[in-house]
Amino acid sequence: MNKNWMRIAVVGAAVVLLPKMLVAQTDPAAMPNDPQGLNRPGNPNSGGTPPPTTMSDSLGAPGISGPMMLDRQFVQTAAAGTMGEIKLGMLAMQKGSPEVKTFAQKMVEDHTQMKKEFADVADSLGEMMPKKISKEDQAEYDKLNALSGDAFDKEYILFTAQAHRDDLHTFRTEATAASDPGLQAEVVKASMLIRSHLSLLTDLAKAKGVTLPARPARPAAATPPTE
Repeated sequence: MNKNWMRIAVVGAAVVLLPKMLVAQTDPAAMPNDPQGLNRPGNPNSGGTPPPTTMSDSLGAPGISGPMMLDRQFVQTAAAGTMGEIKLGMLAMQKGSPEVKTFAQKMVEDHTQMKKEFADVADSLGEMMPKKISKEDQAEYDKLNALSGDAFDKEYILFTAQAHRDDLHTFRTEATAASDPGLQAEVVKASMLIRSHLSLLTDLAKAKGVTLPARPARPAAATPPTE
């Protein structure tokens, strides 16, 4: 074989082998020492883990529904509120008049029990109890701490009455919206206690000569159109 024929044979072999070499280099699934692609991702015979195909696969399903999240948020808010009532009540037991001290002691006792029951509900929901009272309650505590005598009694009664009115509305709404049966039962029970506190506050305000703000008027029922 002369040199020309030898060159033709070598070039022909290169032409045949080149496409296969390029494919092996550009295939993103090709792996060193794995010419058959046995270990490439997604191969059922591969020893590796197939990559996730969706975002939920990669992040993991949260496992918490919207209603459950709202229940957990309510527990956080309600627990912080009852902790605030305890702290304010303990201050009133120190600085209030005899009538206010008696009421404040009941507040501390009732809300301490309520806090324990909400802690049980929070535990069943996998929720942590708050570690401090709300900013609003802390601001009120600081305000009350600077008062004394009748000024203290009046401020404590007015703030506690308004807080209980707001809580009663919120708790009644949650009683119809809660998705967790345990939370719903606790909310109904707490609503009755809050209502009893409001009754006691009304009597206390009268005894101390404190005028409570009028309750907002309920919206009138819609009148059906007449034909």
